[in-house]
Amino acid sequence: MRDDFTLSEEERQVRDLARGIAREQIAPRAAVVDEAELYPAESLAHVAQAGLMGLYVPEAYGGAGLGALAFCLAVEEIAWACASTAVIYLVQYAAGYPIVSHGTEAQKRRYLPRLAAGEITAALSISEPGAGSDAAGMTTTAVRKGDRYLLNGTKMWVTNGSQAGVLTLFATVDRARGHKGVTAFLVEPTFPGFALGKLERKMGVRGSPTVAIHLSDCEVPVDNRLGDEGQGFRVALGTLDRSRPAVGAQAVGIAQAALDAAVAYAKERRQFDRPIADFQGIQFMLADMAMHVHGARLMVRHAAGLVDHGATGTALEASMAKCFAGDAAMKVTTDAVQVFGGYGYTREYPVERFMRDAKITQIYEGTNQIQRVVIARDLLGAR
Repeated sequence: MRDDFTLSEEERQVRDLARGIAREQIAPRAAVVDEAELYPAESLAHVAQAGLMGLYVPEAYGGAGLGALAFCLAVEEIAWACASTAVIYLVQYAAGYPIVSHGTEAQKRRYLPRLAAGEITAALSISEPGAGSDAAGMTTTAVRKGDRYLLNGTKMWVTNGSQAGVLTLFATVDRARGHKGVTAFLVEPTFPGFALGKLERKMGVRGSPTVAIHLSDCEVPVDNRLGDEGQGFRVALGTLDRSRPAVGAQAVGIAQAALDAAVAYAKERRQFDRPIADFQGIQFMLADMAMHVHGARLMVRHAAGLVDHGATGTALEASMAKCFAGDAAMKVTTDAVQVFGGYGYTREYPVERFMRDAKITQIYEGTNQIQRVVIARDLLGAR
């Protein structure tokens, strides 16, 4: 893709660095990670050693201090190689950025240098059994008792929850206040009353652990509250405006991998004494796939660029980028399987994995139906 002129020299360097690591170190392990549902510790170690874990972390805390676009470039390259590694990587950002934006100085110094170095990973915990898209309806409670809060409830779908050294977790201090009661906390798995629950067996991104978290009078120091009481919903929304373009970047990376595989296979596979790439039906499929990938990439970069330029009210562009890219990835990967024919339906080739991995990008960080609600409300002026 001839787009270097739209990137700064620093952003190009990040992309090229991530691409080299992704293709040389991460891609060769991706099939085993998926097949064995194996946590990609080695792949993440390579990402950390290159300094990519701390792209969003300010330099004062050991990071690179770069923006959302640089991070999305890295996510796309890692996702091209292994979607499981990419989702762990982007959740590190989604859970760590609230510390950058709302953390106290003590919180920043406690967590950010270790996150930037890859010594620990982070997890984001918003969803519950009865509160997915309706995040304001969460029932996990936080009651202050002296110098600590006691948290009680169950959280669901916590990506990387079983591996994280810190979880940015949301609970309510007053259910009657709705979203105005939601409060953010930095929870460590060693806190009394914290317990891991069910490990989900998933269709795709199978190397990224997704778990339930059970909190039973979980003791969280007041110093680990992130922001003020009742500020959590705003923290969450601000985080999603940044993390949704990153999910879009993951979708773009998966889709690009599927397109690359389909193009290569169409050149090699012969039917009727010629490559199937000679047939217009295949050519049109590949052309449509390429347009979807290109359009999704541009939308992701546009949304990330707005964030980097300090634009206000980026929810519309973030939702559009995430939604379009997720839908594009699902279409492109499904078409890639079709190009491969019967072989595409087997595990001999990676396109069936791409299709399974792509599906989640239409679901997490807000389903694509919720993204359409956000987009429509913005268009209609309903806040």
